Amino acid sequence: MSSSSRGPGAGARRRRTRCRRCRACVRTECGDCHFCRDMKKFGGPGRMKQSCLLRQCTAPVLPHTAVCLLCGEAGKEDTVEGEEEKFGLSLMECTICNEIVHPGCLKMGKAEGVINAEIPNCWECPRCTQEGRTSKDSGEGPGRRRADNGEEGASLGSGWKLTEEPPLPPPPPRRKGSLPAGPPPEDVPGPPKRKEREAGNEPPTPRKKVKGGRERHLKKKPKPPLASAEGPAVPSPSPQREKLERFKRMCQLLERVPDTSSSSSDSDSDSDSSGTSLSEDEAPGEARNGRRPARGSSGEKENRGGRRAVRPGSGGPLLSWPLGPAPPPRPPQLERHVVRPPPRSPEPDTLPLAAGSDHPLPRAAWLRVFQHLGPRELCICMRVCRTWSRWCYDKRLWPRMDLSRRKSLTPPMLSGVVRRQPRALDLSWTGVSKKQLMWLLNRLQGLQELVLSGCSWLSVSALGSAPLPALRLLDLRWIEDVKDSQLRELLLPPPDTKPGQTESRGRLQGVAELRLAGLELTDASLRLLLRHAPQLSALDLSHCAHVGDPSVHLLTAPTSPLRETLVHLNLAGCHRLTDHCLPLFRRCPRLRRLDLRSCRQLSPEACARLAAAGPPGPFRCPEEKLLLKDS
Repeated sequence: MSSSSRGPGAGARRRRTRCRRCRACVRTECGDCHFCRDMKKFGGPGRMKQSCLLRQCTAPVLPHTAVCLLCGEAGKEDTVEGEEEKFGLSLMECTICNEIVHPGCLKMGKAEGVINAEIPNCWECPRCTQEGRTSKDSGEGPGRRRADNGEEGASLGSGWKLTEEPPLPPPPPRRKGSLPAGPPPEDVPGPPKRKEREAGNEPPTPRKKVKGGRERHLKKKPKPPLASAEGPAVPSPSPQREKLERFKRMCQLLERVPDTSSSSSDSDSDSDSSGTSLSEDEAPGEARNGRRPARGSSGEKENRGGRRAVRPGSGGPLLSWPLGPAPPPRPPQLERHVVRPPPRSPEPDTLPLAAGSDHPLPRAAWLRVFQHLGPRELCICMRVCRTWSRWCYDKRLWPRMDLSRRKSLTPPMLSGVVRRQPRALDLSWTGVSKKQLMWLLNRLQGLQELVLSGCSWLSVSALGSAPLPALRLLDLRWIEDVKDSQLRELLLPPPDTKPGQTESRGRLQGVAELRLAGLELTDASLRLLLRHAPQLSALDLSHCAHVGDPSVHLLTAPTSPLRETLVHLNLAGCHRLTDHCLPLFRRCPRLRRLDLRSCRQLSPEACARLAAAGPPGPFRCPEEKLLLKDS
C-alpha cells in the first residue's frame, strides 16, 4: 500500500493482487518477452522484477487485508443471497478518491455510483460523482486504470491499461489575431508547445525528424490543420492514447527483432520518449514529406546489407527495416547457481558470547552434544545463533534424512539436503521429479542408501544417468510400470564408456542390498541382475508375480555369483514357488534368512524339513515358512 495525495479527500491506493482465475493468470511464462529474458530462471540478471507480458492479470482484485473505511470490516457478500444485498456488503474502490467502502455504509443507492464493469470491485463513488470530480483531479489521465497487481513500472504498459476510449476534446476556440485556416506563410515559425515537447508527445509532422542538438537549427514549418471535404478538422487524440499505442508498437518490434548489445530495459524506458519512427504506410527510404534526408544526417543509418536502421528512442537498440523473419524461440535455461556442501570444519571453532569472550567448550564438544539430538531438535538449535546454525550443518549430524510421504519437494528442501550431505536418503512415496532427482544425485556423491519405493519410473529413470559410486542399498519396491526394458536400462553399464576401456562396470556393481518387491521381474531380468550386480548379499523379490522355480534355479546355479554371497533372501508372496525348489536353497552356504511366507503352493511340512536339514546347519522357524539361522 502506497500513500498518495491526489487531491482533497484522496485515500491511499491499495496494491491489487492477481485474480488467479483469468486466462493470463493460469498460463505459464512465454520465455521470449523482455521481462522473461530478465528473469533468473531464463538466464537473465533479474533486475526488472516484472511479470511476463502475457501473464498480466486482466481483472486484479483487492487484497484480502482490505477493509471498509467507515466500518473497518472486510467484504461480507458471501453471507447473503440477493444481488442488492451482495452489492451493499461488498468492498468497492473508487477510481478517483481511492477510498474502499461498503456501498451499504454510504446509505446511497447503486444508481448514484458509476460501476466499472472491467475491473472487479471498482467504481466512481457517489460523493465524487455528485461533486463532479474526475480522474484528472486525482492526477491521472482519463480512462486509465491500474492493471495486473498494481506494480509501478517505468513503462506505461506494465502498470496501466486502457479501460474505455476517452472522449475527444472539442476544438480550441480561435484567438483574436490568429491566422486563418490554410497553409501559413513560410516565414512564420511553428514550434510545438513546450509541454508537449518536454513530455515527448509531439504531434506527427510531415518531415523526418533528426535526432540530436541539430534539430533546432533546421528550418521547421508549422503543420497545417487537417481538414476534410465534408466538415471541420478532426482533433488529434489525447497524448496518453498516443503514448500507449506507441508503446504497444515498440513491444511488438522488440519481440520480433533479435537482442543487441543494449539491454531490454533501456529500450523499454526509451519507448515512452520515442519521437522518431517510420510511418506504416510509407516507403522505408523516403521521408513523410517526399524528401530524402541529408546525407550523413543522424536520422539515417545503413547497415552492410543495405537495410535502413532507425532508433526508436534515444539510446535504444537499432531496428533494421524492413524486418526479417522472427528468430526461433530460445530454449529455457536452467539456473546457473551451484549448491556446494559446506566445508568440513567451518569457522569459528569456538562460540562467541555477548560479553566478547568465547565459550569454554570447543566446537568438537558441541558436536558430540548435538549428535544425541534428533532432526527436529537440531532445527531448533540452528535458530539460536549463527554459529550454531553453521555447526548444525555438519554431515555427521545428518546420517539419514527422511522426506517420505511428501506430495512435493520444494527447492529449499533440496538445497538443504545437499548442504547436509546425508549417507541415507528416503524419498519413498513422494512426488519427486526426474529433474529434481538428477539434481540431487549429481551432488550427493557420498550417498550410500537410497529409498525410492512407490515413486514413478519416470522419476526413477534418473538413476540411469547419475553416477553413484558409494551406493550400497537401493530400494525400488512397488514402482509402477516397470518392464524388462526399463530394468535393462538401469542394470546395463552406461554406453558412453571411455575409449580404450576393456571392462565396463554396471551402475549397480557395488550395491550389496537390492529391494525389488512388487515388480514384474522375469527370468531375463534376473540374468542381467546376476551379471551386473554380483556383490548382492540381500535380495528382496517378494510379491513378484513372475518369480517361480526356474528363478530359484538361476539364483542358486553353479555359475551364479550370488550363490556364495547371498545372506538374506525374501521370496514372500511368490505364488509360483512349489516344494520342488526347496532343496535348491541348500546350495547357498552363507544363507541366514529365508522368507517364504504367503507362498500358497509351499507346504509347511516341506519347509520344516528344509529347516531341520539346512545348508550347513539347521534353521529355526519363529513363524511358519520363515527360516532364520543364528550367525
